[in-house]
Amino acid sequence: MRASTKAALERDPEGSRRVSLLELFFDLVYVVALALISRYLVQNLHWAGVAQSAVLLAAVWWVWAITAFLTDLYDPQQVSIQLLTVAVMLGSLLMAATVPHAFGSGGLVLACAYVGIHLGRGLFLVPSLRGQPAQGRAIRIFFWFVVSAVPWIAGGLTSGEGLRTALWALAVLIDYLAFSLGYPTPRLGRLPQTQYNVTAAHLAERYQQFFMIALGDAILITGFAYSGVRAGPAHSGAFIIAFLSTVLMWRIYTHRAGEVLPLAIESVIETRRFFRIAPYTHLTMVTGVVLKAASFELIIARPLDHPGWAMIALVLGGPALFLIGRSRFEYEVFGRVSPSRLVALGVLGAISPAMRLLPLVAVAACAMLVLAGMAAVDTARSWGRSPERPSPPV
Repeated sequence: MRASTKAALERDPEGSRRVSLLELFFDLVYVVALALISRYLVQNLHWAGVAQSAVLLAAVWWVWAITAFLTDLYDPQQVSIQLLTVAVMLGSLLMAATVPHAFGSGGLVLACAYVGIHLGRGLFLVPSLRGQPAQGRAIRIFFWFVVSAVPWIAGGLTSGEGLRTALWALAVLIDYLAFSLGYPTPRLGRLPQTQYNVTAAHLAERYQQFFMIALGDAILITGFAYSGVRAGPAHSGAFIIAFLSTVLMWRIYTHRAGEVLPLAIESVIETRRFFRIAPYTHLTMVTGVVLKAASFELIIARPLDHPGWAMIALVLGGPALFLIGRSRFEYEVFGRVSPSRLVALGVLGAISPAMRLLPLVAVAACAMLVLAGMAAVDTARSWGRSPERPSPPV
C-alpha cells in the first residue's frame, strides 16, 4: 500500500493490472443487490413492477460499471483510491438495502446514496488530478452526474410511484446517454480518445466476475427457495431445472467468446468502441440472468401452477434477454452472430402461446431445453477445432 500523491493516482502503464482483493470484496455487495432486485420483481410482477425493477438494476449496474473503470484507470494500491472504493461499497450496500422500499419510504435514501456515490467520487478526483490530463475526464463525468442528480433527488422527494419511476428512468437515461456520447461538456467537448486507456485483461476479468455474481444470485435464490418449501417430486424437479439452467447459462457465456474476451478487447483498434459497448452488452446478459433467477423462486414454490402471461414472460424472457446479450457479445468478439442463437430466440417466441397449457415446471423445462440445445450446438461446432481467433468489428 502506498501513500497517495496527485502524480501517482493513475495506474502505472507498466504495472500489474490483476484484479485486486479489494475489488473482489467490493463485488460482494452486488450479490445482495441482485438478490433483492430479483425478489422485488417476484413480489411486483406487473408492468409497473417490471419498470421499477429495470430502473433499480440499471442504477445498481451503473455504480458497479463506473467503479470498474475507476479501478482500471487509477491505482487500487493507493490509500485514497482504496478509501474511495470502500466509500462506494458503503453507498452501494445502502442502495441495495433500500431496494424493497425504493418506491415507498426508502426512495430518498436510495437516490441520495446513488447521487452521493457519483458526486463524492467527482469531488475527490477533480481536485486530486489538478494539472493532469485526466482531470478533464473527471470534470466531464462529474458534470453529467450533477445533471442527472436533479431527477434522481426529485424522484426521491416525490410520493407518487409512477412519477418517481419516470424521473428515475430519466436520470438513468441521462447517465447512460452521457457515457455513450463521450460526456460532451460545455467548453471541454467530448472525452478525447487518449482518455480511453483501459486495460483489456483487467476490464475483461471484471465483467466476467460480475456475470459470475449474477449466476451466484441465481444459485442463492434457488437454494433459498427450495429450503422454504415442503419438497415433493415437482418441487425437486423444479430445483434441478433451476440449477441446470444456471449451469447452461454459464456454459453458453464462457464458450469461446468468454474465453477470448481479453484478446478481443486488445484487438479493437478503437478502444473507445469497447468502452462504449461493453457495459450494455453485459447489462443485457445480467438482466436475463436476474429475470431467470426471479423465475426460479416461482417455479420452485408453485411448480404445478398454470402460469399467466406475466409468469411466462418471466420464465422465457430471461433466457431470451440473455441470448440477445450473448449474441451482441459474440458480435463484439468475432464480428458475427451464430444462426443458432437466432433460431433459439425464434423457438422461445414460437412456444410462448402454448405455455399457457402447461404447469410452471414444464414451462421452465422447455426454457432449459432451449438453452441445452444452444449449448449442444456450440459444443458440436467447436469440437476438435482450435480456438477461434477474435476478430471484432472495426
